[in-house]
Amino acid sequence: MIPVIDIQPGTAPLIVNVPHDGREIPAEIGARMTAEALALPDTDWHIRDLYAFATELGATITSARYSRYVVDLNRDPGGKSLYPGADTTEICPTATFHQERIYKPGEEPDEAEIAHRLNTYWHPYHAELAQVIGDVHDKFGRVLLFDAHSIGSVLPRFFEGRLPDFNFGTADGTSADPELTENMFAVLNDADGYTSVLNGRFKGGYITRHYGNPCGNVHAVQLEMAQAAYMEEPAPYRLDPDLADRVQTVLRDLLSAGLDWVSGRASG
Repeated sequence: MIPVIDIQPGTAPLIVNVPHDGREIPAEIGARMTAEALALPDTDWHIRDLYAFATELGATITSARYSRYVVDLNRDPGGKSLYPGADTTEICPTATFHQERIYKPGEEPDEAEIAHRLNTYWHPYHAELAQVIGDVHDKFGRVLLFDAHSIGSVLPRFFEGRLPDFNFGTADGTSADPELTENMFAVLNDADGYTSVLNGRFKGGYITRHYGNPCGNVHAVQLEMAQAAYMEEPAPYRLDPDLADRVQTVLRDLLSAGLDWVSGRASG
C-alpha cells in the first residue's frame, strides 16, 4: 500500500489534520500536467510547519503526503457539492483556483482513473484518519478534530473582495458543540489586527462535516486562514517569519481554548 498519510501521535484529545499541504505527485500524473499546475499554486503552503507547535500541546498531527491535485481529501467521494450553487473544485481538480488548466489538453483523468485515485489515495487516507480519531476517542471519551487550511486572500472564482483572515467553520453549527465553538471563535474574534468570520464562505469541508458528531463526542472544526496573514502570496510562496510568529500566537491560543474545553469535558 502506498503511504498517503503522516501521523505524529500525541497525548491529548486533540487532532490537527492537514489535508492540503501535501506536495507529492506520482510521475505518471505529473507528466500530463501543465507547468503552471506543477508549481502547485493551490497548496496550503507552510500549514504543516505553522502548526508544528501543536505537538507541545499534546496534539496528534495527521497530514497528507500527496497534492490535492492528485485527489482532494476534503471533497465528497461521490461528487456531492459542498456549496450547492457556488463554484467549487472537483475531487480530482482539472483547473486551478485561478482557472488555469491543470492538465495538458486531452490528459484529464477519466472516470476509471478517478476511481483508481480514490482507491489508492483517498480511501486509505480516510481509513487511517478514522482510526486515529477512533483511538483518541477511545482513550479520552471525547476528541477535537481541527482541520487546518489556508487559501489565497483574493480569489474571485470563489468569493468577492478580500477573504477575512480567519474563516472558522462548524458546518453551520452541526459539527461541534456550541459552547466549544463560542470559546474558540472568541479567540479569533478578539485577535487584534485580524478579521474573522464564523460559518461564512467556508463552513467546513467534507472532513469537518463527515467526522463531526457532537452527540458522539467528536467535535470537528475547520479554520481556513487567508495566506496573507502569514506568508507572501505570490510565487515562490515564501513564509514571512514576522507574520508567522504573530499568527502562531493566535493559533496557539485557539487550539488551547479548544483543548481546554474538550479536556474538561473528557475529565468530567
